[in-house]
This record gives sequence, structure tokens and C-alpha cells, in this order.
Amino acid sequence: MTAAIKFATYDDLLALPENVVGEIIHGSLHTHPRPRPRHALAETVLGGALNLPFGQGRDRGPGGWWILVEPELHLGADVLVPDLAGWRRERLPRLPDAAWFELAPDWVCEILSPATARTDRALKLPCYATAGVAHCWLVDPDARTLEAYENQSGRWLLLGAWGGDDMARIAPFDAVELGLSALWAD
Repeated sequence: MTAAIKFATYDDLLALPENVVGEIIHGSLHTHPRPRPRHALAETVLGGALNLPFGQGRDRGPGGWWILVEPELHLGADVLVPDLAGWRRERLPRLPDAAWFELAPDWVCEILSPATARTDRALKLPCYATAGVAHCWLVDPDARTLEAYENQSGRWLLLGAWGGDDMARIAPFDAVELGLSALWAD
């Protein structure tokens, strides 16, 4: 006789301590501690650098996006929390009243850390592709790199990788040049 498999529930997420981030991926609960300062810096700087031109239409940017830090996504049975996510306002004219999003974002960004890199790459990226997320960036503050991917029929195509002090125009935000050096803690 085999034991029945218990799938994680939303109540399992709500029961986690405040210093733990939880996600449900393929029915399993995945947890990790809140990010290190190096990780938080990259997330904060990148979110701000994108929000001004794309979220608010400032600094010669086109606007037209919602850029959010750590939104909760309900994508089918999966509950995911990307470090950053963006929706084109033409697809999401208003933010939902709920504490989560059921509409997949157009772009996600995961800031890799030793505690999250495997889950981000091996588990979450396939979920994002299946849900129809069009673009994904992986930022590694330790390696000082940014990798950009585009969803091509449910598979991720590497658009390019940048690092160090590079200045880059990266889809879907290639209307504005980003300076990567501000993402890295020295």
C-alpha cells in the first residue's frame, strides 16, 4: 500500500513565517529565505530603472507597462513569485483587486541566488513558458550577468547575455539603454 501524495495548498503558503518566500510548483511547496542584500539591490535598481521609462513613461520612455516587484502569480495550479514582472497595459488595463494575478505577465525577471537558482531555472522557467510569458530575464548578481530569453512556441530562446559594466538594449525593453553596472554591489 502506498501513501497518497499530498499536494500543497494556498493555506500552506499562508502558514509560512514572514521571513520565508513560498511558491507552489507542480503541486509541491518550495520555500527559500528572503533575499540577501546583493540580490535585493539588483531587484530594486532594475525595477526602478524599468519603471521610470516603461511604467511611468519618463526619461524618454514609451510607458505602457505595469512593472511590479514580487507579484504573486496564479498560473493554473502553480503559485509563483517572480522577483520582477511586467504586463503591457494593452493586455492588463487595470491592476486586479485581488492580491494576485491570474493573467500571465509579458515579462518576468528572476534574480538568481544560491538558494533559488536551481528552482528558478529548472522549475519556474518551464512554468512561465507554458503559461505564455513572452520574455524572461535571469540576473546573477554574483556573476554580474543578465541573460535574456524569448518564448518561442513554449521554449526559451537565448537572445543574449550581458555583464559587468555593459550598456544594453534588451527586449522587450530595448527602447531604452540600460547600464548594468548599477545592478552590482561592489
